This record gives sequence, structure tokens and C-alpha cells, in this order.
Amino acid sequence: MDNFNYYAPTQVVFGRETENKTGEVALKYGKKALLVYGKGSVIKSGLLDRVKRSLEKAGVEYEEFGGAKPNPTLAHAEEGIKAALEAGVDIIIGIGGGSAIDTAKAIAHGTANKDEKLWDIWTKKVPLTKSLPVGAVLTMPAAGSEMSDSAVLTNEEIGKKAGINTDFNRCRFAIMNPELGMTLPKKQLSAGVTDIMMHTMERYFIPGSDCDMTDEIAEGLLRCVIKNGERVVNDPSDYHAMAEVFWASSLSHNNLTECGRGKDFSVHKLGHALSARYDVTHGASLAAVWGAWAMELYKDALPRFARFARNVWNINEEDDEMAARHGIEKTVSFFKKIGMPVSLKELEVSATEEDIKALSLDATMNDTVKLSRIRPLNAAMVERIYQKAAE
Repeated sequence: MDNFNYYAPTQVVFGRETENKTGEVALKYGKKALLVYGKGSVIKSGLLDRVKRSLEKAGVEYEEFGGAKPNPTLAHAEEGIKAALEAGVDIIIGIGGGSAIDTAKAIAHGTANKDEKLWDIWTKKVPLTKSLPVGAVLTMPAAGSEMSDSAVLTNEEIGKKAGINTDFNRCRFAIMNPELGMTLPKKQLSAGVTDIMMHTMERYFIPGSDCDMTDEIAEGLLRCVIKNGERVVNDPSDYHAMAEVFWASSLSHNNLTECGRGKDFSVHKLGHALSARYDVTHGASLAAVWGAWAMELYKDALPRFARFARNVWNINEEDDEMAARHGIEKTVSFFKKIGMPVSLKELEVSATEEDIKALSLDATMNDTVKLSRIRPLNAAMVERIYQKAAE
């Protein structure tokens, strides 16, 4: 087991009607909030009004900032920074899924560092040394942003999607009412289930470190999400299943399943290049390339893939290679079963050879960064994965 530093400071308020506690929790961190949300579902559902009443009851003032996009953009976050500075807020609250929460994080960083360009902060040209506190009212299980140290933005002007990892991204609190996920469309739930699994698998398929406790947590989380993820996709009103998936969403991305091993996130790099160029759903982009990625690399981490097959999918196969291949097939079949695309064609991306080459350069930052801790992947190898995914 490698050395690690585990930090998870987020206060989680979990269960039915917990959005009504937003005000009393937020008051610990600020007296005037900017409420960041998407395109109106939180208004139609009445959630925004319930949050506002809770803030008013606690004596927390607020301003609203809607319009967060499924792939959060730099330009929209910059508008939010202006709104936050004009209103003089001291806390940012994201209401929604990962898009709203990531946007809230970006606004918090930019507001606290008003003399710096947000993209310079995001790309680490300028060090991030301070931020405003961020809270989350979660409406869908997926990104895990409510407890993670990460956030992602798309710079539409240059067609690049980038993430930033910092403890300043850690939400001070996360309100989680699983009932809020019950009105989500099947496609969003399926993409969310996929993202949760990916956050765990991106930390799991790393050879060379013995981490029995971390492996047991990761494998249990994956089994739980496979079981309950299919249930919520088929019946979103199933509170027990939705609660399990909500909690798994947070645990999959709060660094717990990387303790002693670290993380990889090469599949995310492949998916980010796709969503930046084609504006496709994040979870769907991951499902579309995972099978091709796994088939490229499984022989280089055969014991890990074989263990995954046996402990997650209960595959009874003594031969490691046969077990590994069956585990990959079961995973891809599961994505397909819950309605996710498992190829670029199913993702509705018609990529030419030139497009695939461009994607591989995007994912590897013009072949200056090698992906994967299993085996370093240069642009040519990444191109081969995209080509396989396009078949």
C-alpha cells in the first residue's frame, strides 16, 4: 500500500426533505449566497423555492444565477463571477448535479481572486491560494462533485475541456435528498450510474499496489451500483435504490477508493476530448470508449482485470485472461443494458480518420502527455483506442 493523504471535510446532510435544512447549514459559512443552478428544472420542481425559504428562515440573504450547462463553460462561470462580485456574496451554493456544482466552484475561485483570469487559475498558470466556501444541494447522482476535490470547465473559445483538482473544490456541505432524483429522465440516470462506476474503476485498474481494504470498498461500491443502478433506471421511484446510488456517487469520487493506490483517469481524458469537441453527455462519452480502452490495456494489468471480473461480476473462471475478457464483456453489456452507448457510432459521433487523430491529440495535449498508469499511452496509441471505439 502506497502512502496517502485522505481529506474529506464535507458535511453530508442526507435523507428525505433535507433541502429544508440548507439555511441552517449554510449560515455556518456565509450570510449572503449566490444560488447557482441550471435551466429551470429546480424552479419547476419547487426545489429552488424550498431552498430559498430555508435560507430566509435562517437569515441568509441570496442572489440567483441560473443557466448552468450540462458541460459547464468558462464563459458562463465568468458571468457568475461578475454577478457574485456585484452582489457581494460570501458563499456559493450549487443546486443541481455536477454541472451546477462545478460552475459554483469555478465562481467561488474567480470571485475570491477577482484580479486573475479564471482560465489562468484553471490551467494552473496562476496558483489558487484562496476561494469562497461552496455548498451543494444535490439533485442527481453522477459526478460526485458534492464531495470531490475536482471540477471541470469547457473553454468553448478554444474547444478545450479541463479539470482542476484542489482542496478548495471541497464543498463545505452537501444536502442529499434521494427523492430529488426521482423525476430525472432515464438517460440522465443511466449516464449518472456510468459516471459513478467510472470514478471507481479509474482508481481500481492500477497495478503494483496491494490495497485489500481499498479494493474491498471499491468492489463493494461497484456491486452496489450495478444492482441498484439498474433498479433506479427502471424505476426512479424506488427510494431505497436511489438512496444507495446517491451515496455511492459521493463515495466514488471523494478519494476514498484511491487510498493507497492513487488514480488514473485516462478514460476521462478520452471522454473529455469527445465532449469538448461534440458536446456529448459526459457519462455517455465514457461508456462509448471504455470497452476499447479496456481491450487495449487489460493484458498489461491482467491480475487486476481478472480480480475485477471475479469479485465484481462473480465470474467463475480460473484462467486470468478468460476471466478478464468476460469481465470486460459484462461491463460493456451492462452499459448497453441501461441505455448507454458503447461505441462512437452509438454515441452518434461520426468521426473521420482526421477527427480521430484530432481527438487523440486533444486527449494527450498534442502528444505531450502520456495517459494511463497501466501502460503509458501516446497519441498514436490513443488514436488506436478511438478507432476501435468507432468500429
